Amino acid sequence: MSSRFTAILSLAIAVAILVAIGVSTGGIYVSLVAVGLALGLQKYIGSYFGYFLITFSQIFKIGDRIRIGNIKGDVKRIGIFHFMLEEVGEDEKLGGELTGRILHIPNLIVLDQAVLNYSKDYTVKGQLIHSEFIFDEIRVPLTPQSNIPKAVQTLEQILIEENRRQIEQAKAIFGQEYPRYIHEAEGQPHILIHVEPQHIWLKGKFVTPFRTRNEMRTKIYLRFMEQIGKEEDVHLV
Repeated sequence: MSSRFTAILSLAIAVAILVAIGVSTGGIYVSLVAVGLALGLQKYIGSYFGYFLITFSQIFKIGDRIRIGNIKGDVKRIGIFHFMLEEVGEDEKLGGELTGRILHIPNLIVLDQAVLNYSKDYTVKGQLIHSEFIFDEIRVPLTPQSNIPKAVQTLEQILIEENRRQIEQAKAIFGQEYPRYIHEAEGQPHILIHVEPQHIWLKGKFVTPFRTRNEMRTKIYLRFMEQIGKEEDVHLV
């Protein structure tokens, strides 16, 4: 279907151009028809060029998890006019999990929308490295009366233990030229404190494959809650 439609589209455009150039009588009328035809087919033409942009620029490929605007999903198929995504929910709705819905997106969207590729192609010695590792974050709300230094120390120790294996796996993929965020995570985990009138937030960053980020988050949360459950001066909001 795609190749047949492409042939028809190319023929129609060629005929319209030749007619517009070769006809002297009624040239204005013919030009208007040609312009109308071009306007009617512009979305298909844009998607056709979008296909080559996706393919040759390697913006994304099948299996990658991407986000364009408010659309997020795993690429299942790339066609001449559309690409197909298996939708992934945001944090407030099935965060990071497949929703079960299939989205068909016209290729022309890549011509004017920024594409975020979570699969992160990273260049090492001139070669593209395919990686699924990202820098993610958990947020823990505590009461203002909590022993914040103790809570920070507890969360930091959990992140060190849970992140050690993930960092080693990431370094094995990237070799010696791994990204800056791996360097940062290799040191002390980043624990940030954000103060609000009724809450004190602990924010901890860690390295994880994006496809298993929810499992990693859950494991860290459970360990933290188990640890502070033994303390009398640290309380969740």
